[in-house]
Amino acid sequence: MFSRSAILSLGLAVLPYVSAAVFDVQVGANGLEFTPEALFANVGDQVVFHFNPKNHTVTQSAFADPCGPKEGGFDSGFMPVAANTSAELLPTYTITVNDTSPVWVYCKQAAKTAASHCGAGMVFSVNCPADGPNSFTNFKAAALKIGDDLKAAANATSAAQPSATDNTWTAAYGGYTVPPEAAATLVTQTITLDSTSIWTTTYSSYANAPAATPNSAEGSVIKVTVGADGLTFDPPRVSANPRDVIMFEFHAKNHTVTQSSFADPCRKLTDNTTTAFDSGFMPVNASLTEGFPTWNLTVNDTAPMWAYCKQKTPSSHCGAGMVFAINSDETSARNFSAFQNLAKTLNGSTSTSTASGAGASSTTTDGALSMRVGTAGLVVVFAALAALL
Repeated sequence: MFSRSAILSLGLAVLPYVSAAVFDVQVGANGLEFTPEALFANVGDQVVFHFNPKNHTVTQSAFADPCGPKEGGFDSGFMPVAANTSAELLPTYTITVNDTSPVWVYCKQAAKTAASHCGAGMVFSVNCPADGPNSFTNFKAAALKIGDDLKAAANATSAAQPSATDNTWTAAYGGYTVPPEAAATLVTQTITLDSTSIWTTTYSSYANAPAATPNSAEGSVIKVTVGADGLTFDPPRVSANPRDVIMFEFHAKNHTVTQSSFADPCRKLTDNTTTAFDSGFMPVNASLTEGFPTWNLTVNDTAPMWAYCKQKTPSSHCGAGMVFAINSDETSARNFSAFQNLAKTLNGSTSTSTASGAGASSTTTDGALSMRVGTAGLVVVFAALAALL
């Protein structure tokens, strides 16, 4: 819990003329945590926080309110860091220890939502008691309890059903039943990337979905290969934040990435409020070894999205399990494996049901924007800023 160097500095405090120490703390280097989580420091010592990729804060709180800002306390503000940023370019934030009173810190990303970083245990302390009621262990436990309560509230909302008889749906065809769709919680949140990128957004929050704050102004690029290893998307599912770009790279044969729904895995989504995304067919010669065609999808929210390959020659690719998911809740009954199994059950070689055929490519107006491009060397991305404001 406590860094070795911090303990050494405490031991040297009894000696005269000891110069001020500098402690380095990594923010988000190993997931949602500070490394180290706690340390002892003398008056005049400095703590330098190094922000790793994604978007975190160093915000002062209080023991009694681990995940809330302390009035008049320090706050680094959000520090968006792009993936693959080298260590020497990581932004930093420095505090100076003015007295030996405990200092409590948390990351305020996704505050008061089920995706709260603080609620996942992303807290830190300087000069907290090693044990007793106000120990770091109890401080972190209180933060985790806040996270558990937020998740429980989100799950309760998602699981709420009008009656016991409405706990399952019937699949779009085939007579099978599937788990009910998770209910969304409407959340209004102020999104802060930096001092010049601040806006308030209202969005539908789903249990265990990524935070609504983009990793960076440009978003991260997530590569997915299509058909490189048989009838598969690789990886078959991803978690993506708003503004992230999913770049589908098409390999030999002729595949698509087409939006569907969980209950109807192998037919293009038809919804009065959503225009389904669809790459269209992407024929690729088996002799091609580079310059594979790509198609990009820019994510605008964190709602689960489902997709498939609509190729049916010589047999249904979707029925063979060639499906894909974005932001699926893997802790729920509507997880990727359940989606893939339903596709195989309804459309596989032993099924009597078949999915409808191909359609032209389209640009979605809800959830993502897409654009077809010719090769991997030409990538055009719509930032979809209007949809985020």
